[in-house]
Parts: sequence; C-alpha cells; structure tokens
Amino acid sequence: MEKIVIRGGKPLMGDVNISGAKNAAVAILPGVVLAEGPCIIENVPAISDIATTVAILQSMGATVTPITKNTLQIDPTTINCTDVPHELTKYMRGSYYFIGSILGRYGEARVALPGGCNFGVRPIDQHLKGLEALGAQATINDDVIHVKADRLIGAHVYFDIVSVGATINVMLAAVKAQGVTILENVAKEPHIVDLANFLNSMGADIRGAGTDVIKIHGVEHLGQTEYGIIPDQIEAGTYMVAAAAPGGDVLVSGVIPKHLESITATLQKAGVQVTEYDEAVRVKREGPVCKCNVKTLPHPGFPTDMQPQITALLSVADGTSIITEGVWDNRFAYTEQLRKMGADIQVDGRVAVVSGVPALHAAAIQAVDLRAGAAVVIAALMTEGTSEISDIRHIERGYEEIISKLRDLGADIKKVEE
Repeated sequence: MEKIVIRGGKPLMGDVNISGAKNAAVAILPGVVLAEGPCIIENVPAISDIATTVAILQSMGATVTPITKNTLQIDPTTINCTDVPHELTKYMRGSYYFIGSILGRYGEARVALPGGCNFGVRPIDQHLKGLEALGAQATINDDVIHVKADRLIGAHVYFDIVSVGATINVMLAAVKAQGVTILENVAKEPHIVDLANFLNSMGADIRGAGTDVIKIHGVEHLGQTEYGIIPDQIEAGTYMVAAAAPGGDVLVSGVIPKHLESITATLQKAGVQVTEYDEAVRVKREGPVCKCNVKTLPHPGFPTDMQPQITALLSVADGTSIITEGVWDNRFAYTEQLRKMGADIQVDGRVAVVSGVPALHAAAIQAVDLRAGAAVVIAALMTEGTSEISDIRHIERGYEEIISKLRDLGADIKKVEE
C-alpha cells in the first residue's frame, strides 16, 4: 500500500496546468461505442478512472491505442461483447454510462451496478425512467442491469431531479433513437455540454446542452471523429483552494474561467484574491481566511465536488462558516479526518458548522473518497509538521500527477510505500 507524506506550512508559488476533465472523459469514452469508425480523443486525463474505462472498452473487444500519454485512438468496430462485468464497474461510478451507449448502438446491454465514491444513496431510477421512455425494457438481477429494446423511439422525458448521470445516459441512448427526444430538467454542467459537442462532432443532432431542455434528433449513423476534452473544472478548483490554503500565489493555467465562476466568487468571499485571464486564473492570499457560508447546488451553483476542499480551507477561517450540501445525503464523512487534525466541525445531516481554529496540526489521515482525499491534502499543505495520508487510490482516481504538480509549486510532498 502506498501513502502520501506531506510536510506542510510552505506557501505554493508558480504555475500549474490543468488536465482534461475527468467527468467529461468518463462519459465521452463510453460514447465512442456509438461510432462506426475509429475516434481520436485528446486531452484525456491520465488517471485510474480512465484506465478502468479503457479496460472496460478492451474487455468488450474495442481496440484502444495510446498515441501520447493524453491522446487515445479507440476503434469500436472490433467490439464483440455487450456485457460489462462487476470486476471492472466496481471501481468507478461512471461505468454506468456504458448502459446508454451500448443500448444505443446494439439494442441490448448488461452492465453490473457501479462502484466509486460512497457518500449516500445514488439510485439509478432516473436513468432507467429515461431509457424506458425510449422503449427499452430494464431489469436488475444479481446487481446486473439488463436493458433491451427492439428499437429506440424518441420521447419526452422530464427528470424528477436534476441528475448528471441520468442526463448523460439518456443522451447517449437517444442519439440513435428514431424521431425526436426532449429531455427536461436536465443537468447543465460543463461536461454535459462537452459530451453533446463530442456526439455532434460524430454527426449527432443535439441542441440545448447547458440549458434546462435538451432536444435530440435521432440519426442512423455516427461516424469517426477527433475531439479534445475540456479542462477539468474540479481539478482547477482544487488547485485554486490549495493555493489559498497555505497562502501563496499560483497561476492555474489551461482553464475555462467561466466554468470556475462559482468557485472564484466563493474564494473571493473568503478573502482570497482571484484574477481571471483568457485561459487562466491567478490565486493569491496574503491576509486571513474569512468565514463564508457555502451551499452546493447543480451547475451553475457551487459544485458538490468542491465541497470538501472548501471546507478544509474554512476550517482555519476567522469565524464560523456554514456548509450546506444541496446534492448528496452523506458527503461529510471526511470531516472526521479533518477533526483528527484539530478542525472544529459539527455535522447535522446535510449541514456542517465549521468553527475556524487558528491552525490545524499534522496527523495520520485517510482519503475516504476522491474529493475528500483532495481535502485532506489541502489540509496537510497548510499544517506545520508532517502528515501521512493513506488510501490514496481514491485521489489517483481523479487527479493526474497530483504529487509532481504540487511539488513543482513548492510543496514538500512525496509518495512512499507503507
């Protein structure tokens, strides 16, 4: 087992370049299944969730050829199997996107229920509601989802809740459905727009991505394409908070500043200077961290995937901050790790009361999930002394070369064998 060792208290200085968006990549790569020729996907993050996605594609018979570290050629024409086994899906939540893409291409799919981070019940009822509206029959037996349709027919689907996963899965299936599909109350995250742009580059006809209503005109054929994935909004936000935490001056490069507006506004309320450029943001903190109330919401609100990171920063704020989780039921499990470092955090359901303390202290802590792992790294960076972080496989699911990127900014960080 490996762990991360951080000797904190050093300000971060310099320039960090952001990788491709994990949440877009884990939807776009399954989307390649719909193509009738090889596709080249650029700006693919080199993270373990992508390695798992590639393994799923290869298990189905697809030919995946790395061109560079972050560019893949994927040929789906060699696919000879429409089953995705549990030994692969158990490692990542996004594996369920293969349901929509395989169903859309082949009319039938068997995909084991997904794994990934555990922070509350995350049902797939909205996914199945949308697929069944298109004409599919769906059953779940022995933790395997089986969907089948003689043909998919365009339909009007209103999602009961705003769901990124359901929006993506039904989009993937609907692009080859006969007629017009209208999806209402959809998610509007940047990776939804990126997936739509990718599918359109193959010949799909998707309009309205990024708004409350998406209209999809089904097509018979989707061809090959070459497509570059957008920068990772959450990785960028994580480095923005990491720059602010110990105090420093960091240029976060290769980003789309508009995607970061809610994160930027929250950091500014917390007393952090953020300057926007065309494709970068500069983050600088010299004074104290100010108390700040935060509520996570679907895009364009503050992202739930940034909630643990901002909580780590506010644990040393001057005053008391209220963090309200507006998306998931149980995303505060990581606060126990921050309390081990001296944070004063009280959780009641979806609300955390964070009473700022003068400083945190070093400790042996655990990455309980992907973004929680980022939070404890941030906490360790602003703590005097040496902290050790275990279960770092969670962190590696979503952050490309996090150790070398932080080290280049001046952090004293390394990975060692336990």
